[in-house]
Amino acid sequence: MSQKIRILIAKPGLDGHDRGAKVMASAFRDAGFEVIYAGLRQTPEMIVSAALQEDVDAIGLSILSGAHMTIFPRVKQLLTEKGMDDVLLTGGGIISPEDVAELEMKGVGKLFGPGTPTTEGVEYVRQWVENRRQGK
Repeated sequence: MSQKIRILIAKPGLDGHDRGAKVMASAFRDAGFEVIYAGLRQTPEMIVSAALQEDVDAIGLSILSGAHMTIFPRVKQLLTEKGMDDVLLTGGGIISPEDVAELEMKGVGKLFGPGTPTTEGVEYVRQWVENRRQGK
């Protein structure tokens, strides 16, 4: 049996609306992932520290506060500084298409907006991790 995919789900910043993060955590768990739920009010430093300690394959952030152009790049920078370039940084929230494109150019993985089926995010992470593990 293949190694379970480990994903850290976190809610950065002061945004207290965590329903989407919890829904995605449940969807990943139901799909056989090992889920670490970091909870609310996480700083980028706390998120990357937890990801390192938990040896995750992916980090999923839920951001509805409008701080995505600050938080995603900071988490990505910290991952790079820690030598964790093999960890997928993905997430969702209310993010304009222009901001999505800019974040993807900065190395952030696919971002998902409201109404996206949970299966889409699950399959994206599964495929990304499987490709990485196979050296693709």
